[in-house]
Amino acid sequence: MSAVLAAAFLFNLGQGMLRPSMPLYLQQVFGATYGMVTLIPVVFGAGRWLASLPTGYLLDTLGRRRLMVAGLLLVAFSDIASALTSTYGVFLALRALGGAGWAMFGTVATTAMVDVRASERRGRAVSLLLMSETFGLLLGSASGGWLYQGVGAASPFVFEATCLLTGAIVVGRWTLPAKAGAATSPAPRARRDLGTVLREPAVVMMGVTNAVLIAVQTGVLVFLFPLYLLNRAEVRPATVGVLVSLSVLGRLVALWFGGRVSTTGGRIRVLVGGLIAYAVLLASLGFLTDPIALGLASLAIGGAAGLVAPLPPALVGDVVQPPHRGPAIGWLRTMTDTGQVAGPLLLGALADAADLSTPFVAGAMLLMVTGWQCYRRRRSLAPAT
Repeated sequence: MSAVLAAAFLFNLGQGMLRPSMPLYLQQVFGATYGMVTLIPVVFGAGRWLASLPTGYLLDTLGRRRLMVAGLLLVAFSDIASALTSTYGVFLALRALGGAGWAMFGTVATTAMVDVRASERRGRAVSLLLMSETFGLLLGSASGGWLYQGVGAASPFVFEATCLLTGAIVVGRWTLPAKAGAATSPAPRARRDLGTVLREPAVVMMGVTNAVLIAVQTGVLVFLFPLYLLNRAEVRPATVGVLVSLSVLGRLVALWFGGRVSTTGGRIRVLVGGLIAYAVLLASLGFLTDPIALGLASLAIGGAAGLVAPLPPALVGDVVQPPHRGPAIGWLRTMTDTGQVAGPLLLGALADAADLSTPFVAGAMLLMVTGWQCYRRRRSLAPAT
C-alpha cells in the first residue's frame, strides 16, 4: 500500500504543476480557443477510456507492479514529447497516450485500496489514496504558475516527467499488497464477471456519479476556471496557481473527514448531501470576480468535491466480491473517463457559444440531478447486510 500511495503522490505532484499552467501554455503556444483548451482533457480521457477496462481484467494476469510501472513510464514519455512538439494535432495524440498510461496506473491503485477486507476500512483506504493524490495536486498547483512564469512554458512538463520516473522506481522496488481473497476459487470468465458487476444497481449508479463528477472537475474547474481567473478576474498566472490550489486544499481536508464519516451505512447520505452542496457552490462561482471571494469559494468547492470523491469506489467495493473487483473498478473508471471525454467537450463548446460563466451553472445542474437520483435510489444502492 505504501508504494501505491507514494507513486500516487508523485504522479499528482506533476499533474498539479500542469493544472494551472496547461491552459496558459495552450494559449501561448497554439493560440487555443476555449474549445481547443477543453479538448485536451477529452483526448486524455479517451486514452483512459480505452485502457481502463482492459487493465482491470489484466491486472492479476500481467501483474500489478508491471502495469503500474508501464503506465508511469508511458505518461513520462508523453510529457517530454508534448514539450517538444509545435503541432497541436500531435500534442493531442500525445495527451491521449498519457491518458492510457494514467489508466494503467490508476486502475491498479484503486483496486489495491478497495481490496481491504473490512468494509469499515474501505472508505478510509480509498480516502488515503485520494489524499495522496490531492496532496500532490496541492503542492503542484500552488507552484505550477510560478514555475511556468519563472522558468519557462515547457518546464511543468519536464517536472512531471521527472516525478513519474521517480514513481516508477518506487513502485518497481517495493512490494504491492497481496490481492484480497486470493485464496478463493478462480474468478469466472471475463464476460460473466462484467455481467455480474453490471447487475448491481450501486455499480451502475456510482459509474454515472463518477462520470458527472469528473465531467465537472475537468470541464469546469481544471481547464475553464484558470481561464476565468485570468480573463474575468484579471489575476496574474502565479495568482491563478494559488487560487486553484485552494480548491485542492479544501479537497484534501474533506477527504480525511469524508473517509472517516462515510461508514457503510452512512455513505449514501454523505454522497447526496455533498453533491447538493457542490452544486450550489459551483453555480455561484461563475459570478464572482473579487480574488478573496474567489479564493473562499474555491476552498469550499474543493471541500465539497473531496467529501464525495471516495464514496463511489467504496460503495462498489461494498457490493462486489473480490474476484470481480478488477473488472468492477475497470468499468467504474471507464465510466469516469466517459465523463472526462464528454463533459469538457460539451462544456467547452458551451463556453465558446454562450458565456464563460454558463458552464459553471450547467455543471451545477448536472450535480443536482445526480444527487436527486442517488436519493431516490438510496435503498437499492445500500450494500446488503
